[in-house]
Amino acid sequence: MNRRQKLSSVVPFGYKVSQEDPKVLDEIPEQLEALSEIKELVSDKVLSLREGSAWLEYHTGRKLSHQGLKKIIDAERLGNKS
Repeated sequence: MNRRQKLSSVVPFGYKVSQEDPKVLDEIPEQLEALSEIKELVSDKVLSLREGSAWLEYHTGRKLSHQGLKKIIDAERLGNKS
């Protein structure tokens, strides 16, 4: 399982605060896989941002706003891996 350092109070989609160290985030592979799938569909204009956001919430149980999804997609497109 990959980990990353917690940089703010907001926990990114696809991660959870580690039980061992609250300054570290652990990946949630199922959420990251779902996010990867949706990013591609939204980027290819198969789904809208709102549809992608709703799909993620339905399949993962975790809410991500359409603005949050756009921010993730834009950051990746610009080379800032989220």
